Amino acid sequence: MASVRSTRASAAVERLKKRTGHPGYSMARTGDGLFFLSEQPGAPPLCAPLELDEFVAFVNGLGPQEQKRVTKHDLAFEKQLVKKKPT
Repeated sequence: MASVRSTRASAAVERLKKRTGHPGYSMARTGDGLFFLSEQPGAPPLCAPLELDEFVAFVNGLGPQEQKRVTKHDLAFEKQLVKKKPT
C-alpha cells in the first residue's frame, strides 16, 4: 500500500515539474508516512509534512495550471445548456 501512496505523490510532483519547467522539485517522506516538498533535495521544505491527499492537493495547486482542452462539441453542448436554462 505504501508504494501506491508514494507513486501517487511522486506523480503529482512530476506533473508540477512539467508544468513549471523546474526539474529540481523534490518530494520526501517522514518516518510516520507524511510527505513534504522542496525546490531541490536538501532545500527547506515548501510545506509542513502533509497526509497524502493534502500533499497531492498542495502540489497540484502550485505553478501554472494546465488549460483544459475544449472542443467545438464541448462549446456546442455549453450553448445548449444555456438555452435550456429558465430565465
